[in-house]
Amino acid sequence: MVVVFTWLLAFATRSPAGFQALPSRSWIFLVLSGLATGLSWLCYFHALQVGPASRVAPVDKLSVALVIVFSALFLGERLTWGKGIGGILIVAGAITIALE
Repeated sequence: MVVVFTWLLAFATRSPAGFQALPSRSWIFLVLSGLATGLSWLCYFHALQVGPASRVAPVDKLSVALVIVFSALFLGERLTWGKGIGGILIVAGAITIALE
């Protein structure tokens, strides 16, 4: 469903040059991203089958904190006080729920 919606959006908002303007490296990353997303959902649903949702969902949300860290380390994005505190709160919330 996500793939269908994404392609519909891409076709609706595409530029006149179309998808031919995308370099092959971009296509490779798009395909890899799609595969990683699919695998992520499979893992998430498997985790929901074997564990309680109240513990699975907070662990899933830790990905937001990881993105904050990785964007600062690898993409050179600025780590602001707001992002840092938000990431810490996400981690603290996940730990709090896991210990419950």
